[in-house]
Amino acid sequence: MAKENLKEFQEALARRLRDASAVESTARLGFESGGQRYLLRLEEAGEVLPVPSLCPVPLTRSWFLGLANVRGNLVAVVDFAEFAGAAATALGAETRLVLFAERFGARSSLLAARMLGLKNLSGFEACSREPAPPWVRACYVEKSGGDVVWRELDMGELIANESFLQVNR
Repeated sequence: MAKENLKEFQEALARRLRDASAVESTARLGFESGGQRYLLRLEEAGEVLPVPSLCPVPLTRSWFLGLANVRGNLVAVVDFAEFAGAAATALGAETRLVLFAERFGARSSLLAARMLGLKNLSGFEACSREPAPPWVRACYVEKSGGDVVWRELDMGELIANESFLQVNR
């Protein structure tokens, strides 16, 4: 019975991902890190998973949390909040790893404080671009009101950024 439920879950997830890719131009994955809200293009995110055991790597920056074994593959784990200048992320029940899409050729992930689900850009409007690092593609606020700024990440820019690549102290 559990196998059938897992199979049904996997099929439903596959359907949702296919549906989401049909509106790929406007669908984004939302997450929170360092008290900030971020959006990712679905094609730039690999998968989202609970934080596995981490193996620290000596002589690296504090935001480089180490390596995780994800189904036999070593994945670099970066505390995105701390990398971006905020306080370190506390590991908890809502904390997740967001893996980079395979197309980037890097087995890396960002630690997110919590996931905020799929968001459609039709519910957002562009806001004046505040000073932002080069890996922030755009800034948005929700049309329904509110002043919370959502930053859309450019994972390609992030993974090519010299600061992101320099994990050693």
